[in-house]
Amino acid sequence: MTRKQTLGKEAEHRAEQWLARRGLQTVARNYRCRGGEIDLIMYDDESLVFVEVRCRTGSSHGGALASIGTGKQRRLMLAAQHYLQTSGWQGPCRFDVVGFEPDNEAPQWVRNAFDV
Repeated sequence: MTRKQTLGKEAEHRAEQWLARRGLQTVARNYRCRGGEIDLIMYDDESLVFVEVRCRTGSSHGGALASIGTGKQRRLMLAAQHYLQTSGWQGPCRFDVVGFEPDNEAPQWVRNAFDV
């Protein structure tokens, strides 16, 4: 595993624990399908939440939250659609982003980061 992959896994673990302390419940980790991947899938009350976790070790390429472009959003939506089709989930869902920055121990949590 590369250093970048190790940092990413650690960030995903931290995000999952942080969100769990706020009442979310884990459904799946690293859900993969052809064309996309979702870091975390969690329940928040009556909603299914697809969580993208971003981590930055420096600020030279912009912040963690700004690193999710339209291509990444498209791949996340593709993976979410695949999950919804295979799981049969009929309730509300949303996309959240949890970002870790090098100068801040607490993550930034953006609920409803983009449209489903």
